Amino acid sequence: MNIGQAASASGVSAKMIRHYEALSLVPAAQRTESGYRQYGQNDVHTLRFIRHSRDLGFSLSEIAELVGLWQNRRRPSRQVKALAEVHKELEQKAAELWAMKSALEHLAHCCHGDDRPECPILDGLAGADTLVPAASATPRRAVRYAQKEIMK
Repeated sequence: MNIGQAASASGVSAKMIRHYEALSLVPAAQRTESGYRQYGQNDVHTLRFIRHSRDLGFSLSEIAELVGLWQNRRRPSRQVKALAEVHKELEQKAAELWAMKSALEHLAHCCHGDDRPECPILDGLAGADTLVPAASATPRRAVRYAQKEIMK
């Protein structure tokens, strides 16, 4: 199958397939005489594995390790479990998302949403250091902000 068909079958975009190939997460595709990539069912299966790993938040280097473990039928499962258990930053990401949601809800609550030009949402965005956790803020700062907002 060509790259478009592999993309449809795996749920991974053609651009990402080429990227994963460049990173050696998937083997280099076979080529037709005219240079088009050709993929088989094993490639699609690997692409799905990568997509599911990304969906769970694993980094590309972790995925490379997982793919290697997955393809090694003699690997001990403790290695796979160790990778999954180290993947604790999901708790931190959840806290960050919760903090952002809390900040947006607070700003939306403060806005009257009427014909007046005053808008606490825009004021909050303009004063990001004091009202809204900045995108570049550390996760701890974002969580502290959310905790303060809840206590109000």
